[in-house]
Amino acid sequence: MRRRHAASALSLGLAVLIGGGLPLIAYGPRILDVDDIGWMLAGPLGPDPVAYWIAWRYFRTTPWLTPPGLNPNWGLELGSSIFYADVIPLLAFVLKALRDVVSVEQYWGPWLVGCGALQAAAAWWLLGRATNDAIARGAGAALFAAQPMMLNRMGGHFALAAHWLLLAALALALRPPTRRWLQAMGWAALLGLAGLIQSYLLAMVAALWASDLIDRWRRDRSLGWTAAEASVVSGSTATALWAAGFFVLRGAPSPIGEGYGMTALDLLAPFDSAEWGRLLPELRTLRHWEYGGSYLGLGSFLVLGAGLAALVSGRLGWRTALARHAVLLLALFGLLVFAVGNRPAIAGKVLFEVPLPEAIQRAADLLRASERFVWPLAYALLFAAIAAVAARWRGRGAAAILLLAVPLQFADISVGLERLRGFVAAAPREPAPRLVDPFWEEAARRYGRLRAVPAGNFGDHWESLARLAAVHGLATDAVYLARVDQRVVERLRAEMTERLGSGRYEPATLYVLRDADTMALARASHDPARDLFARFDGIDVLAPGWFTSR
Repeated sequence: MRRRHAASALSLGLAVLIGGGLPLIAYGPRILDVDDIGWMLAGPLGPDPVAYWIAWRYFRTTPWLTPPGLNPNWGLELGSSIFYADVIPLLAFVLKALRDVVSVEQYWGPWLVGCGALQAAAAWWLLGRATNDAIARGAGAALFAAQPMMLNRMGGHFALAAHWLLLAALALALRPPTRRWLQAMGWAALLGLAGLIQSYLLAMVAALWASDLIDRWRRDRSLGWTAAEASVVSGSTATALWAAGFFVLRGAPSPIGEGYGMTALDLLAPFDSAEWGRLLPELRTLRHWEYGGSYLGLGSFLVLGAGLAALVSGRLGWRTALARHAVLLLALFGLLVFAVGNRPAIAGKVLFEVPLPEAIQRAADLLRASERFVWPLAYALLFAAIAAVAARWRGRGAAAILLLAVPLQFADISVGLERLRGFVAAAPREPAPRLVDPFWEEAARRYGRLRAVPAGNFGDHWESLARLAAVHGLATDAVYLARVDQRVVERLRAEMTERLGSGRYEPATLYVLRDADTMALARASHDPARDLFARFDGIDVLAPGWFTSR
C-alpha cells in the first residue's frame, strides 16, 4: 500500500513538472521575472498582453473601491473594471493587497507556468476516475498538459489558459453521487474561481455544473437539496462576478470585431495541424482568427484510436456508462452545437446559415468566439479514451500505450512551442516608448487626464496613448477592453463633440483628435494665444491652456 502511494505521488509530481515546464520550454525562464515586461509589450503576442499590463498598472495604484474590481482611471466613463480587462481578478486582488510588501510588474508569466502545472494536477485527479495505475495516470496527465487547446491560449490570451477549471469540472461531474453537501461546496468553489478568472471558462464550467445538478436531481428527486445547491453555487458565482466588476456594465455590452457565428468551429478543426502540428498535414478549415487552437495532436489521436478499438472489442460496458452520464453528454453536445454555431462548416466551407433572432444574436455575441466551446467535449473524449484503454488493457498494456502517446504528442506540437518561443525570444527587457517627441513628457506633467476623441474601444493610437498615460498616472479613455457599453460610448462622443464645438474644455485635460470632424471642431474653437493645436509623432492634439499654464 505504501509503495502504491509513493508511486502515485511520483507520477503526480512528474506530471506537474512536465505541465509547468512546457510554458518555460515555450517562452524561457524570463517569464518568471515579475519585473520583466518586455516580452509582453514587444508586439508579436498582439495587443492583449499590452492591455493586461496597462490595466494592472492602473489597478494596483487605485484605492480600494466598491466593488473592489473597479478601475476607473482606465476607461473613465466607459465603465472600466478589471473583469473586462481580462487581468485575472483572482491574482490582481491578491497582489494589490500585497502592494506595500511586494511590487509586481507582471504576474502572467508565473500564471502560465502555474496553469500548466495545475492542468497536469487536475488531469491526474480526473484520471483517478478511470485508473489506479500510477504510470498510466501520470502519462495521461502529461498528455492532457500537452494539449494545443490550452497551450495556444498562452500565445496572448493568458486568462484562458486556465483549462484546469474544465478538467476539475469534469472530475466533479463524474464523481460518484455521495456526500451531496461536499459536491455542492466543490462546485461553489470552482465556479467562484472561474468567475474571478475568465468569462468563457465560467460559461463552460457552469454548463457542466448544471448537467451534474440535473443528473443528481434525476437520481434522488430531492428538490430541497437541489434548490439549496443552486442557491449556494449561484451566490458564490454572483459574488465573484460582483467583486471583479462584471455588473459595472449595465447596458448591452458590445464586443470588438465580428459577432457570434463568424469564429465558429470547423468540424475538421480538431484534426487540422495548422499552427501546432509537425507530423501531420494541414487540412482545409475555416481560417478565422481562432483557427489552430482546437488541434488535438498525434499522441491524442493514438489514444483516441486505441480507445475506439477497445470499445469495438465489445468487452466494455460502455452503454451502461453512457446511460449513467446521459445528462453530461447532453451538456457536452450542447456546447458542441454552440461551438459550431449557426454557420456549420467543414473543410473550410460553410454548409448553410441559420439567421438568428436579434435578441438571441446579441446574447450570443457576448460569447462570440464560439470555437472555444469544443474544449470540454474534446477533454471528455480524451478522458473516455484513456478510461477505455485502461479498462481493456489493464496495467502494463494501458501504460505502454500512454507512454508511447506522450513523446508522439511532444514531437508533434514542438513546432507550436517553437512558434511561441519566437514571439518573445528577441524581445528587449524594457520596451521602447511609442511616443518620442518631448511634447508628451511635458504634457504628462501638466495634465491629469488624456481624452481620445471620438471615444471608442480599441480606437486609433490606443496603445501608444494608454502606455503613456499608464506610466505617468493620467486617467484615460484610450482603452482596449473586452466589452464596453456602446450606448455609453455614444453619449461620451456626443458630450465631447459639444465640448470641442463650444470650447468648454475640461480642466487639466489633453485631447487627442482621431478624425477630421473633431479636428475641425478643435480648430474652430481653440484660442491660438492660449491653446496648443498641433501634431506630434503623427498624432493630432489639442492642449487647452498650454501657453498660459507654464
